Amino acid sequence: MRRLYENTVLTKFESLTREVIACERCPRLREYSRRVAEIKRRAYLDWVYWGKPVPGFGDPQARTLVIGLAPAAHGGNRTGRVFTGDRSGDFLYRALYETGFASQPASVSRDDGMKLDAAYISAAVRCAPPGNKPNPQEFRNCRPYLEREIDLLKKLRVVVALGKIAFDTYLGILRDRGIIRSRAGFAFGHDREHLIAPDSPVLISSYHPSQQNTSTGKLTAEMLRAVFERARRLIR
Repeated sequence: MRRLYENTVLTKFESLTREVIACERCPRLREYSRRVAEIKRRAYLDWVYWGKPVPGFGDPQARTLVIGLAPAAHGGNRTGRVFTGDRSGDFLYRALYETGFASQPASVSRDDGMKLDAAYISAAVRCAPPGNKPNPQEFRNCRPYLEREIDLLKKLRVVVALGKIAFDTYLGILRDRGIIRSRAGFAFGHDREHLIAPDSPVLISSYHPSQQNTSTGKLTAEMLRAVFERARRLIR
């Protein structure tokens, strides 16, 4: 019975992945992602860019969900895996590895053998946005994919929101589902724990591991590792 349940969940994730990859809901984002994939960056001229919407990645039995903003133009949009191939991903996967969530300390491509244990990584938007700024309609178009992932993760106990946009996106889902009355009672801060409801996952807010934050020291490797150490304690 357990094997049947796990196979059913896996099949649903595979179906969702196919839907995400085929999505054409946001013409501006699709045009930009394709254009970047054609022009490329000089350092990656020998790469065949992914250039499509990037699905979530991780353990279907995850107890921790990590939500970011969107794929980077020359990161996830190049590699086809969320938070892979850019400096934000370098920071994130190192922290996940050091806290027992990831099988290796770095992720460079979707075929590098990386596996996540008890963790799943997703994003508020699945296509690389110009200037790293999706517009409100693009957020709305993409949100159902995140909602479906949340519903499929039946063992979920912790949600880590990387950055205020991911934080607000998740709280918006909870508000629209009637789980919370308003986002106003939840103040964003780094490594801050938010109790939602007795049967809801704990929400941890974190600074995003963007180059802007990590290069200035606003977010250090130790600070990000502390977030996932907290998550690990909470899922035990």
